[in-house]
Amino acid sequence: GVLLYGPPGTGKTLTARAVANRTDATFIRVIGSELVQKYVGEGARMVREIFQLARTKRSCIIFFDEVDAFGLKRSQDAGETGDNGVQRTMLELISQLDGFDARGNIKVLMATNRPDILDAALLRPGRLDRRVEFGLPNLKGRAHMFL
Repeated sequence: GVLLYGPPGTGKTLTARAVANRTDATFIRVIGSELVQKYVGEGARMVREIFQLARTKRSCIIFFDEVDAFGLKRSQDAGETGDNGVQRTMLELISQLDGFDARGNIKVLMATNRPDILDAALLRPGRLDRRVEFGLPNLKGRAHMFL
């Protein structure tokens, strides 16, 4: 998988869409906050179903936007409520990513504004092997946008 990270508005989501557009792959966009559900286990079930759907396609790109909504370091996401639904969602995603060879033609992209708060287990090699930083443009780059 590939992690796209950087400040808001730097083109992470647009890049993921452009990658999908340049291929014949089906593009599935999942917003992280959609996987944070009221009932424990719902987010994990949704992750399983997304990968099941992707396996039915000839080739597929799954894009998890705002992955920090459920991929927080485990000491941070439990909070004072003890709710472990967010953690279960992340663990299910990790489980799906671990089946890399079994995924076939499924590619996974993730985007975040805050890579520093993501769980180390999610960032391990074999799960997210590549990281691409999207920085803010310098003065010359900003001027180039309007020319």
